[in-house]
Amino acid sequence: MMAPLLLIAAGGTGGHMFPAQALAEAMVARGWRVKLSTDARGARYAGGFPREVVIEEVASATFARGGIWAKMLVPFRIAAGVIGAAWGMVRDRPAVVIGFGGYPSIPALTAATLLRRPRMIHEQNGVLGRVNQVFAPRVMAVACGTWPTVLPAGVAGSYTGNPVRGAILERAGAGYIPPGDYPMSLVVIGGSQGARILSDVVPTAVAALPEGLRANLRVAHQARIEDLDRVAAAYAEAGINADVQPFFTDIPRRLSEAQLVISRSGASSVADISIIGRPAILIPYAAATGDHQTANARGLVDAEAAILIPESALDADTLAAQMAAVFENPQAALAMSRNALAHARADATDRLVELVESLTERASL
Repeated sequence: MMAPLLLIAAGGTGGHMFPAQALAEAMVARGWRVKLSTDARGARYAGGFPREVVIEEVASATFARGGIWAKMLVPFRIAAGVIGAAWGMVRDRPAVVIGFGGYPSIPALTAATLLRRPRMIHEQNGVLGRVNQVFAPRVMAVACGTWPTVLPAGVAGSYTGNPVRGAILERAGAGYIPPGDYPMSLVVIGGSQGARILSDVVPTAVAALPEGLRANLRVAHQARIEDLDRVAAAYAEAGINADVQPFFTDIPRRLSEAQLVISRSGASSVADISIIGRPAILIPYAAATGDHQTANARGLVDAEAAILIPESALDADTLAAQMAAVFENPQAALAMSRNALAHARADATDRLVELVESLTERASL
């Protein structure tokens, strides 16, 4: 008898793909067959998926990009993707279809709705993304990575937490070395796309720290490709040991070695910081839909595990003062680390697996 098939629909950014990867790892380990439905952009973040996962690229598009002609073609590209996804489901029926957000999830979720296959969505943020807003009333379960999550009227959600990749779980609760008069690590991450404002402000803020702190500090800074040279030059000019890259493939190790993390508050970043347990300064992306990054940050901030600086209030002096407050107070930094761990939901993947399996059982009745 063929193993049941889970079809995962996700794409766009690492924020959608990393929780999807965590679920894929768990379901493969349980003997399920797993397919990933995404587009070319999402496929760039699929390198860490288990090799057993079949990756299917589908046609999709968004009205948020391109000129007038590109926008006119969006409905046709989505329709082509839906037809392709539906044909794939007819040939190999999925037991469950789960969408993790992003416009590349539209074809598979639409096809699953038309074919009445068991389906659900997982929302990583405290506010539903546009695609998940559309499908929330049309699926059988809504899993929430952040709690509380703002949901449409009449829609109930289950708080699962945000699944993290196996490489993060392997570092869960890694021993934290508080700041002191020895080499220390600062990790700067701006989500999978990088963050220009962090490239603008962080090097100047680090340079403004007391000389004793600067001498002990090594920085790992994720920056956009177009910002790499100027960010590296800014650190070099200030005499700061910095590794500047567009994307860190070893972020679990870097987080586990960090004394402090400066980050956007994307859902996956917040989950990773919580699971490993590190003090953080969170700077929500001001233009995020529904200000969902502020909602994402709220749990860690309320738990006294993170410091929140709104983008509108971010400047080098403010950031330097907050960094110094952590680096110069080892006991407070240690407390922040412990509070982050206490806030973490390390069983998020297991909770999501339970939802998937419960849908399968309901469909078989």
